[in-house]
Amino acid sequence: MKSATKLAALLLFSTSVSSADIYSPFCPLGCPEVKEGNNLVFTHIYALSNNPDTKFADWTAYEVNVLNFGPGPGRDWMENNLIPDEDKLEERDYDGAYGALGMERGHMTPLAAFAGNEYWWETNYISNIVPQHKHLNGRAWEDLEEAVRHSVEYKEPVYVVTGTLYEKMMKDMPNANEEHQVPSGFYKLVYDIKGNGVAFVMDQDIEKGVKYCDTQIKVSDLENRLDYQLPAVTESAEMKGRVGC
Repeated sequence: MKSATKLAALLLFSTSVSSADIYSPFCPLGCPEVKEGNNLVFTHIYALSNNPDTKFADWTAYEVNVLNFGPGPGRDWMENNLIPDEDKLEERDYDGAYGALGMERGHMTPLAAFAGNEYWWETNYISNIVPQHKHLNGRAWEDLEEAVRHSVEYKEPVYVVTGTLYEKMMKDMPNANEEHQVPSGFYKLVYDIKGNGVAFVMDQDIEKGVKYCDTQIKVSDLENRLDYQLPAVTESAEMKGRVGC
């Protein structure tokens, strides 16, 4: 367990704001819009918009910086006690999800990007976890996250918004005792401090062998698929090259 002092250092409030209202080291061009009724959470290493209806994060925002890299410290699932219990799932809600649905516990803000940071454990909050199909979590999605880390080696940091999509109905996790909505897919928006960016979307039912570069979409197309505003980012061939595409 982490100390109450460290937990108290986190910030949560429930509000409705646009991306132009909040700036942080995690989203220096403005954070994505926070939908009305959501819980906006700032940990030491990422921001998160918790949706009490779906029980998952609409988005997380974080900086990927080589200074935070290190050896894998492992998984130590925890509850973020600042988020109301009725607005989130718990670790036991994931029991049986792998056997019944092939769903693993996937990180929205990835552990590997913060393995060398003293607050790495905050990525293991269940509020930062989503059910991801094994064919997604361990393949194209993981490859994309690795490519993003490689893009900042000996270079400037990049910034990422990772979000959930609900474009078709998915089966519920069998042992979750709260009403929830499993995401049908996920996106990543990767950009630099100048607003040069690239976007990716991956569905839960992604086929084996799909390369992460093949999941690119136009930033404007991603914006049209969301019901909230993203930071002002422009499609960039330079950023595509940085992530290996």
